[in-house]
Amino acid sequence: MFINNFDPVAFQIFSIEIRWYSLAYIFGILFGWIYCKKILIKDQRILNLFDDLITYLIIGIIVGGRLGYVIFYNFDYYLKNFLEIIMIWKGGMSFHGGLIGVILTTIIFSKKHKINSYIFLDLISLAAPIGIFFGRIANFINSELYGRETDIVWSVKFTMIDNISRHPSQIYEAIFEGLILFFLLNYFSKKDEFVKPGLISSMFLIFYSLFRFVLEFYRTPDIQVGYFFFHLTLGQMLSVMFFLLGMSLFFIKKKNEN
Repeated sequence: MFINNFDPVAFQIFSIEIRWYSLAYIFGILFGWIYCKKILIKDQRILNLFDDLITYLIIGIIVGGRLGYVIFYNFDYYLKNFLEIIMIWKGGMSFHGGLIGVILTTIIFSKKHKINSYIFLDLISLAAPIGIFFGRIANFINSELYGRETDIVWSVKFTMIDNISRHPSQIYEAIFEGLILFFLLNYFSKKDEFVKPGLISSMFLIFYSLFRFVLEFYRTPDIQVGYFFFHLTLGQMLSVMFFLLGMSLFFIKKKNEN
């Protein structure tokens, strides 16, 4: 058993607290940007535009992630406390909301520059697991999105929450949604069958959704949301939707090859 009593604050600069979660966003975007610029991108025009795209992506991640949390997970609360929507430092971000934000801002940017949006979305899909990995590690440090009760030997007690032994679900997600997804997608990207723009994006949606759906069985659902049909969590229901979207995109792209 591991005792988690990490301080969510990494360090302070004068009176300003620098939190692990903020660092996770910074390092995730930074390393993803470096990976795309130095390794993935071969086309000079795409390379020149990528720096400008990052600004759009940051906006999409923050705005989409926040609005996703507000709408999907805590709508009634924010309807009564409208001004708190902008207080992102208090926590409350949704991955699926951030994903929608990234997709929309990428489409807007691509149309502006008259480039196939799937070219950029495929690059983002290949780099996104880096950010997901750092984000889930930050979730673990912050004692948030913690797992369900268990007595397994590698269980964790989150002392900031309670003294119950729980699954380290954040670590499970860091491994599967971060590391394994990263290597899996990059393996596919080297295959001739996945050269067509959009196929890597479809694989991201499919495998992220599969991993997230399964791992949600080990994660405690948000208290204010609870369970839905067939005892599924909201995260699982959203994962089913994005899985179907990924499958549809895959078959459409494959059909257009013929």
